[in-house]
Amino acid sequence: MMMNETKPESSRDRILKSAFKEIHQHGYQGMRIDQVLKNTDLKKGALYHHFSSKQVLAYAVLEELIQKRITELWIDPLKNMTNPIEGIYTLCLSVGDVWQDEFFYKGCPLNNLAQEMSPIDEGFRERILKFFQYWQMSFSEALEKGQEQGFVDKKINTANSALFILSSIEGAFGMAKNHQSKTVYLNCVEELKRYLQSLAPIS
Repeated sequence: MMMNETKPESSRDRILKSAFKEIHQHGYQGMRIDQVLKNTDLKKGALYHHFSSKQVLAYAVLEELIQKRITELWIDPLKNMTNPIEGIYTLCLSVGDVWQDEFFYKGCPLNNLAQEMSPIDEGFRERILKFFQYWQMSFSEALEKGQEQGFVDKKINTANSALFILSSIEGAFGMAKNHQSKTVYLNCVEELKRYLQSLAPIS
């Protein structure tokens, strides 16, 4: 194989990406297996070779695509940022640059699934809760590091602040989806900036 040749995308990856698009557009309950397959030109045998059910497929989309992407965009970069107040705000803005307007119209896929499935499917609820807690913990740890380095007021309860920040971000995505406006997300981020700045020590 030539060094510049790329490995063909596996049937499993094609199914996952197609399923993600369907879930993001229509929700888990609106996802149709026949449409997932139509988008990939694969047969049912290929899908059920990798995923035993629609539910198992959706869990894989959640864990391997949605959570992985959030980790890449939000959690990993924050670990290398010195000042979490500036860092979290920067990440909020950078997502506005990375994701197209269409993403904001459809909403955060993690939050969409949380709203749709947590009340009716314990498997979804537990998986989403576990990841939200991991995301919150990443914010909390960043704030704790900021306290140690003098960027964050030592009196701040970092766990509660992290929960509020995460709730604000997901709420901003929800409002942007409802308004069908990326600008609404960015306006919410500017108000979140005011809260973040309030976490700094009073000089």
